Amino acid sequence: MELKQFKITVVPLRDKLLNYARRMTDDPSDAEDAVQEVMLKLWNLRQKLDEYRSIEAVAMTMTHHLCMDMWRAKLDRVQAPTPSATPERLLEEKDEFRLMREIIDSLPTLQRTIIRMKDIEEYETEEIAEITGCNAEAIRSNLSRARKKVREVYLQTIQERKRRNKA
Repeated sequence: MELKQFKITVVPLRDKLLNYARRMTDDPSDAEDAVQEVMLKLWNLRQKLDEYRSIEAVAMTMTHHLCMDMWRAKLDRVQAPTPSATPERLLEEKDEFRLMREIIDSLPTLQRTIIRMKDIEEYETEEIAEITGCNAEAIRSNLSRARKKVREVYLQTIQERKRRNKA
């Protein structure tokens, strides 16, 4: 794909990618960075783009993965130490984030996908239904079950830790 074809096929996707990235990152500058990186990756792949059925789908997937990586990096940083934060408290917070991530990762695939889309990526129920092919009621039901399971496992784990610490 030459520059002219790239401008016709890929560049018009930029606004859609940017809107999607803004929803995922909640930070306009992060969204802009993500889209710029995706556009660069697409440019570097331009000779192979004709092999894909949907360049838009490839671009959206790249944007999604990049934004999720940005989100994970922010989560891993937990928070900057404050004067009142003790090393023990910072370690506890990081451990809690890790635990929540593990619990969500252990959910059945559909529940895991729905809870991430709703609670992390902040999709609306109707958008999730459209993407997953489920109806809105099934989305709400799966989301409720996922949240309940996360809450149960989290509380069980915390209680087990307290019992171990007392022993």
